[in-house]
Amino acid sequence: MSLAMDSSAQTDINRADSIFGFPVICVEKSPISTRKAVWVNSAIYGGSIAALYFAWYSNYPQSGFHTFNDNDEWLQLDKIGHAYSAYTIGRYSMEIWKATNLSRKKRIWVGGLSGAAYQTVIEVLDGFSAEWGWSWGDFTANAAGSGLLIAQELAWDQQRIQFKTSFHRKMYAEAELNARSTVLFGRSSVERALKDYNGQTYWLSANLHSFFPQSKIPAWLNVAVGTGAEGMFGARENYAKNKNGQVIFDRRDIGRQRQWYLAPDVDFTKIKTRHKAVKVLLFVANSLKFPAPALELYNGKMKMKWLAF
Repeated sequence: MSLAMDSSAQTDINRADSIFGFPVICVEKSPISTRKAVWVNSAIYGGSIAALYFAWYSNYPQSGFHTFNDNDEWLQLDKIGHAYSAYTIGRYSMEIWKATNLSRKKRIWVGGLSGAAYQTVIEVLDGFSAEWGWSWGDFTANAAGSGLLIAQELAWDQQRIQFKTSFHRKMYAEAELNARSTVLFGRSSVERALKDYNGQTYWLSANLHSFFPQSKIPAWLNVAVGTGAEGMFGARENYAKNKNGQVIFDRRDIGRQRQWYLAPDVDFTKIKTRHKAVKVLLFVANSLKFPAPALELYNGKMKMKWLAF
């Protein structure tokens, strides 16, 4: 019996909006025009939204605008993902506006809000899709991600606490769980990175030297607190029926657990280089958590994890 009819497979995780839409970073010594910055942002945002619509939303039935409460799904890892996306998209966009003559506060607000604005357009598309709906939880998470970015720029002119992510592909000893993961999260590693919350970890990574500038702490050294979850083979529970009411998956014996991590990290933007291309690569890499040993709190127990992704 095909698992493709499983309604839980048609939830928020099937939208590839978690980390799409990142704009290109402009690194120029001389200022670029505001018109050029508007054009670059508009072209990237508009193009990615159009591509997302025709590649995904156009394949599903449309409806009148409606809301959908998904706050109890995926142990809220999807909400953290929305906050991360809004933060990162806004951070990239802000770099474009930094290259213009736009005033400090204007480029902070325009660039900082761009992530939430982009994500809100996707929420509107969800609102008109019969399979999903406008989620106030997603909207709030988007605003929180942009708020973290904007607040730090206004207060410090820098991101002392950076939002990062990491991913490791989950493989299981039981064929049933691997088959279920393929249905829900896809086959390729790219699909899994976008959709499989069991393999995603989100981090708040604090740069120590920025808080203690007179210290001898290396400028690149961060300390990160992360959270993830596992054992999730459905949006709300590890149980699913097809449209005919037949049970196609029942693994309620598997616990759905959240993990917490404490680990060192690297701030790649603090690595000095004169090469523009390298600076861009380091800036992009800084959206990802550097693999490192970590303390893990899982199911009430603390243990050492020699390499946390």
